[in-house]
Amino acid sequence: MDNQILKQFSKIFSIVLFMCFVFTSCKQAEENESNEKQKYVIPDTLAKKIKIDTVQTSQLTDAITLTGKVAFNDDNIVPVYPMLSGNIQDIKVMLGDYVNAGQTLAIIKSTEMAGYSNDLVNAETNLKVAKKNLDATQDMFSSGLASQKDVLNAETGYEQAKSALNRVNKVLKINGGNSNGDYAVKAPISGFIVQKFATNNMVIRTDNTTSLFTISDLKNVWVIANVYESNISLVHNGDNVDITTLSYPDKIFKGKIDKIMNVLDPANKVMKVRVVLANDNYMLKPEMFANVTVNNKENKTALCIPSSALIFDHSQYYVLVYTSNSDVKIVPVQVINTVGNKTYLAGGVQVGNRIIASQALLIYDALNS
Repeated sequence: MDNQILKQFSKIFSIVLFMCFVFTSCKQAEENESNEKQKYVIPDTLAKKIKIDTVQTSQLTDAITLTGKVAFNDDNIVPVYPMLSGNIQDIKVMLGDYVNAGQTLAIIKSTEMAGYSNDLVNAETNLKVAKKNLDATQDMFSSGLASQKDVLNAETGYEQAKSALNRVNKVLKINGGNSNGDYAVKAPISGFIVQKFATNNMVIRTDNTTSLFTISDLKNVWVIANVYESNISLVHNGDNVDITTLSYPDKIFKGKIDKIMNVLDPANKVMKVRVVLANDNYMLKPEMFANVTVNNKENKTALCIPSSALIFDHSQYYVLVYTSNSDVKIVPVQVINTVGNKTYLAGGVQVGNRIIASQALLIYDALNS
């Protein structure tokens, strides 16, 4: 009887032990499956958009950023002043228009031009009279009725009349060449109308100190930057600079400091520096605000990554080290300096590590969720 009870107990124990084993195996399988589901994998649609870059070493660059603005190249602007007094009747251009050299900008009704026209008529009449007088005197000389002296005087009068007519024609040409009393204001160079102070029916005088128009070709422009006293020792003639604007945040204009104004502005206590830039496609407009980053190379190297790969969270910088779409690690890094689109690191990654350089914040959030 005891043996039978013992066999039944052993059988029940084996069944219970088997059930526990099955339950434990199922639980582990569920946990493994759950862990696999929680592991983040970059979706294929996102994987096509991300940019993968490589950690490199580069010469360390120290930089300071200055504020400034785009300005006209003062050597390439031409103010147009009135050459006579009168009343502006017909303005043919607007601010910002491109004009060609010799193009008419405005018409001025002028009493002075009317006087030049009257001088032209008088000079032409005097020339005709002098010519007839010369012809008559020569005929009389041929007939013995006039002396050689009379012929000489007639020739002198004729030459003086021709000279007077030439002078009047030159004056008219300088003043627009119009004989109807109208003065045409013409563009002396090709370029853009960058300033306009003329309006229709405005009365002007020759002693007016304000130009009617200002023209600039804008093929190159100046960028004037402000240097505070604490940074003066860090800025040198010939330093390379990177210039960015609000209008083109992703565009970096390269240039060099070519002029340092070695005086401080008494109002805001800054020193001005100048950068001359070629203005392709007229992208840079005068009075645009600009950030000017002055770059100084140092005699040492450091790890370098694109600035777009950097993530800042909880007072710490991170990058995403990429091995595959299913293997992306969050790695803390130590930042030395950021200059434009380059960031220099003191550690955290190694040369040759592949990192995600776009959509990094989106993937970082997904890995932490």
